[in-house]
Amino acid sequence: MTMSLETKLVVSSIALLAVVSAVIATATTLLLDDFLTDRLDLQVSSAAGRSAGAAGQLPGDGVPAGAREVGFLMVPGQAEGTFGARVRLGEIRRAAVLTGGTVRDVPAPPEVAAVTGRPVTVDLGPLGAYRMASRRALDGDVLVTGLPLTGVQTTLARLVGVEAAVTLAGVALMAAACTLLVRRAVRPLGRLAATAARVSELPLATGDAVRLARVPEADTDPRTEVGQVGGAFNRMLGHVETAFAVRHESETRLRRFIADASHELRTPLASIVGYAELTERSGEPHGPQTTHALGRIRSEAGRMATLVEDLLLLARLDAGRPLERQELDLSPLAVTAVGDAYAAAPRHRWLVGLPDQPALVVGDADRLHQVLANLLANARTHTPPGTTVTTTVLLGGGEVRVQVADDGPGIAPHVLPHVFGRFARGDGSRSRLAGGSGLGLAIVAAVAAAHEGRVEVTSEPGRTVFTLVLPAAPGAAL
Repeated sequence: MTMSLETKLVVSSIALLAVVSAVIATATTLLLDDFLTDRLDLQVSSAAGRSAGAAGQLPGDGVPAGAREVGFLMVPGQAEGTFGARVRLGEIRRAAVLTGGTVRDVPAPPEVAAVTGRPVTVDLGPLGAYRMASRRALDGDVLVTGLPLTGVQTTLARLVGVEAAVTLAGVALMAAACTLLVRRAVRPLGRLAATAARVSELPLATGDAVRLARVPEADTDPRTEVGQVGGAFNRMLGHVETAFAVRHESETRLRRFIADASHELRTPLASIVGYAELTERSGEPHGPQTTHALGRIRSEAGRMATLVEDLLLLARLDAGRPLERQELDLSPLAVTAVGDAYAAAPRHRWLVGLPDQPALVVGDADRLHQVLANLLANARTHTPPGTTVTTTVLLGGGEVRVQVADDGPGIAPHVLPHVFGRFARGDGSRSRLAGGSGLGLAIVAAVAAAHEGRVEVTSEPGRTVFTLVLPAAPGAAL
């Protein structure tokens, strides 16, 4: 069973106190038992001596003559309840107990006949346990004399009861005191855990520089173990904060470089395309190789222009550039995007499912159209002709969902977790046979996040579904 540190400390302290108390109580009881038994043995020895000295004397008036065999019980000095027995040739002749100044016959077990001069304990049944010793009389008989252990047992029972009560009270007080002390001692650990929890809730994955919480100064005293942990935790947070600041600065410079480079590349790319078109239209005769080269120049320049535009868009989204915000209906955007996809790949089967009500969201129409176009282009590029691609707009739960599902071969399991990464490629290579730059789905994820939404994907052989989830416009009927 898992227990907290506080519970472990309290339980351990209480258990230790209980064990120590039990050991002390046991030792005290045994010592007192030995002391009281030794004192009773002295009394038994004295009583046995009196019995031996009085053997043969006649009992006092009023005692039947038959009591002569145990008359030694009635000599002065014998205590009330003294047991006496006469043993002759190993056989108990008579056994009695002194009660109210007279003797009362009682049954005696065979163990009485085996009692020696040294006191031993014999159980007399209803009379209880007795300490007994024997002496030999002048007539040769053995006189067994005993005193009850009732007093010793009663004293020990009362002692055990007092010890149990004191131990329980001590354990209860110890539990209360330990709980208060331990709670006070581990309170800094709770504050340290709270600090760690606040740090864990920060959006560290965004890469932005953040100010991390710190353990209070009062909990960083190096003279205590908890203070040492708190100080080390603060130093660790300082290192993490510095590392995040350095990374944020590096990413900021990289984003600025990508944005600047992308912006600067647009002009020379446009010039390359323009000169290629100008050369083709010059009317001068060109050989087949030159014509082919000019066509490839225009094609690759167009591809590079698309890549530059994608990089520039991602850089702007990373920099937090605000997008246009207007209320729009996603259903017409979906129809337009599917129409464009059909024009690009007529051999695929394109289906659209629209809700009865407008799918209103607040966002940038151009960017959302690009998201839908990228999702459809991804389905077109990575599925064979004849594949059915279904675009469905759904409403509910304060959200608008656009699902792009296809019945193609699916995405490999090892690629699925990384499909929204930049320059991610399903074939694991840098091949451009499919015509993509590896930034399409990264743009989808970035634009969705900029609209406070998200994009999800599930895939298995025969069914792949990309889902764009956006918050519905305020007041939209869903």
